[in-house]
Amino acid sequence: MKCSSLLFSLTLSILAASCSDSTAPEQAASAPSELTNPFFQESSLPYGMPAFDQIKDEHYLPAFELGMAEELGEYEAIASNPDVATFANTIVAMERSGQLLDRTNRVFGAMGSAHTNDKIKEIETLLAPVFSAHSDSIYLNKDLFARIDSLYRTREGLGLDPESLRLLERYHTDFVRSGAELSDDEKGRLRNINSERAELTTAFGQNVLNEVNDSAIVVDSKDDLAGLSASQIESAATSAEERGLDGKYVITLRNTTQQPALSSLENRDLRRRIQEVSIARGSRGNEYDNREIVVRILALRAERAELLGYENHAAFILEDRTAGTIEAVNDMLGGLGPRAVAQARKEAADLQTIINESESEQFEIASWDWLYYTEILRKQRYDFDANQLKPYFEINRVLEDGVFYFAEHLYGLTFEERPELPVYQEDVRVFEVFYDGEPLGLFLFDPYARDSKRGGAWMNAYMSQSHLLDRKPVVANHQNIVKPSEGEPTLLTLDEANTMFHEFGHAVHGLLSNVKYPRFSGTSVPRDFVEYPSQVHEMWATWPEVLANYAVHYETGEPIPQDLLDRVIAADKFNEGFARTEYLAASIVDQAWHRLTADEIGPAEAVRDFEDKALVDSGMDFNLVPPRYSTTYFSHIMGGYSAGYYSYIWSEVLDADSVKWFQENGGLKRENGDHFRKTLLSKGGSADAMELFKNFRGAEPSIEPLLERLGFE
Repeated sequence: MKCSSLLFSLTLSILAASCSDSTAPEQAASAPSELTNPFFQESSLPYGMPAFDQIKDEHYLPAFELGMAEELGEYEAIASNPDVATFANTIVAMERSGQLLDRTNRVFGAMGSAHTNDKIKEIETLLAPVFSAHSDSIYLNKDLFARIDSLYRTREGLGLDPESLRLLERYHTDFVRSGAELSDDEKGRLRNINSERAELTTAFGQNVLNEVNDSAIVVDSKDDLAGLSASQIESAATSAEERGLDGKYVITLRNTTQQPALSSLENRDLRRRIQEVSIARGSRGNEYDNREIVVRILALRAERAELLGYENHAAFILEDRTAGTIEAVNDMLGGLGPRAVAQARKEAADLQTIINESESEQFEIASWDWLYYTEILRKQRYDFDANQLKPYFEINRVLEDGVFYFAEHLYGLTFEERPELPVYQEDVRVFEVFYDGEPLGLFLFDPYARDSKRGGAWMNAYMSQSHLLDRKPVVANHQNIVKPSEGEPTLLTLDEANTMFHEFGHAVHGLLSNVKYPRFSGTSVPRDFVEYPSQVHEMWATWPEVLANYAVHYETGEPIPQDLLDRVIAADKFNEGFARTEYLAASIVDQAWHRLTADEIGPAEAVRDFEDKALVDSGMDFNLVPPRYSTTYFSHIMGGYSAGYYSYIWSEVLDADSVKWFQENGGLKRENGDHFRKTLLSKGGSADAMELFKNFRGAEPSIEPLLERLGFE
């Protein structure tokens, strides 16, 4: 139990020695007093919301040091308790432990994604092995596991309620999968693997963010930006000024392979340049090159899986998911992949026809042309382009008259903005949430992209609901919408509006949680189930009643024209082959990497070759539609979605079936929301995920609604 403490002390010494420059955390080696460190006591703000106005970077290390020491002491007291193990003195005691560490880590982890800086990055790097050692000191503790195991073996005679029984079973599973049953020598090797993986994963994530910023495209002439809106061009000019490039323009990148600007830019050479730079990220041979890190992480994962008795990392991961097996995932991907590629090839032929008919200089379509000519074809076929919709999707209307509107009518939730509560960045908004008029929790909304924020969209919880700890939820949604120039409205694409509804689905999962134990709160469900409720909530973005309430012109207040809306709905399956192919290709690459043994993982310079071969072997090698992410910037699979990126499509099977249920039962009705809440959303991880689905749906899931949605034959 001393390993973590010793390593932490060493880390503090190293960090203190590095504090001579301006970027190092101040006062790193000395702990602020309880009066100055806001983490040392629970926040006095409503619902325990973090006091962001008081939190400084120098508070993290002392809070982590004390938090780890407290948690280790609490677990040691449980492990060495001379009394016979009981559910109360062992399992419940574990659920109550580590509260200082938990509240520190929630804020630190959130800031590492949403508003990082050099100090936070340095702390992340230095503490990654410390966190790993701390976790191992708990999960590999023989005495602690012996108490859990004794309860597990007699669990049927303990008289536990269903949630308590599941909690005991989950703890036992967690410990076994963390190596509790290994020999001492094997545990030693596992500690080393975990420590190195933690360091490398942190380095990978920081490289991805640094590469996104470093790879921004500098454009010399405004003429080259033809096709972009005036607001987009002004944003590009502002981005250039922020980088000291006055008179130039900078197109910032998102972490996906395809980039939003490709749908509008008329300059084909600039489109090519953007696409090539995007795909090259993480493999350019610079200081942010991720190839060596990737192959090492993969090898360590494979070795850990073998040490724990699994054939490979995919088998290890999938055993604890609703999918259950590699075969189940492969069957699903194999069934959808060929259909998606076939549809994408048809779409490519249509785009080539557009090129042949509209361009004086003929050329074969390339991947960087796809989005541009897709918009032309969309306009021709359905008589609209995506930009026509944006004036009807002003960000505040989408949030307050769209998202909040459906939440009130479906679940009885209402929202009151709390501008007096402190935030970590000026654009963040805070709302108090009420359930049928009773206080429920807080919702934070962080919409805009910035250099300090990782790409994508996500939800996190600063406080998870728990009856045991008498806590209500504090949850946050994050997106990466380009912030317009000062004074200009924020107008969303349909996809960005849809993402807002999706992420709020995660927030609802956290807000409506109604469990006893924090281990099961909110989104604490299997990774291939967590996206399901959020995907269901996308349906409300275009539900007629909801859409009519928020989709009005930001200047005139006129509703979105019915004929435009009809054309949008008619185009619902348009370009679906492309969208599914790029997603499924990334999922195939993820699975291929994680089915390898450690000996089968090749050298760093062969990373791209392996991706190409995986796509060829699976029949997904359609070069006009590259994977949504390449391995060197595939943050999902270097993080929590390793061997699990399939989860989105797996969840979508459940989502499409659930949407059909809502449609069959009258849609936006309070009784429907109550049913979804009672049978599924409120349960978190307190029961088997698929049982929860069947309790809601009343039947096993069917893939037919998804195939119908996609328009696949």
